[in-house]
Amino acid sequence: MTSPRDAQPPATEDLGLVDALAQLSFLVQNALAEIAGEYDLSLTQTRLLGILRDREPTMNQLGRHLGLDKSSVTGLVDRAQRRGLVTRTPSAVDRRSFQVSITDAGRELATRVAARFAERIEACAAPLPEPDRARLSRLATRIVTADAQAHGVDLSTGRD
Repeated sequence: MTSPRDAQPPATEDLGLVDALAQLSFLVQNALAEIAGEYDLSLTQTRLLGILRDREPTMNQLGRHLGLDKSSVTGLVDRAQRRGLVTRTPSAVDRRSFQVSITDAGRELATRVAARFAERIEACAAPLPEPDRARLSRLATRIVTADAQAHGVDLSTGRD
């Protein structure tokens, strides 16, 4: 008897790097959007909470993490603050800027969303044998890290 991890997915032609990554991106984004919707969150609000779980960026840094302009970040943070998910405080380093941090309610919500998302992605990757899953993780990490460095974003601490 074979486990789902030992079974190979149906044979198909290689989609090619661009199409395969695009299709994988759609799969991941759709899963995250669906889960976010279950918690009355947009995809961007979900990303905001994910970023704030382990860092307290300034509004400018948050804009770089999310790829949003200043007015979009302000509106996003305002809406999350009204829901009690984040707080905004003056920066100790620069009085002209504000630090954004997650509240306990925001952290609890982010934890629930992350757990559901992890379950969903694990299920999607389940047909891959463990060595392939580990290799995919390492390769994706290299791509994401290189892109973050090119855009001046430190993924480990959020300090830019």
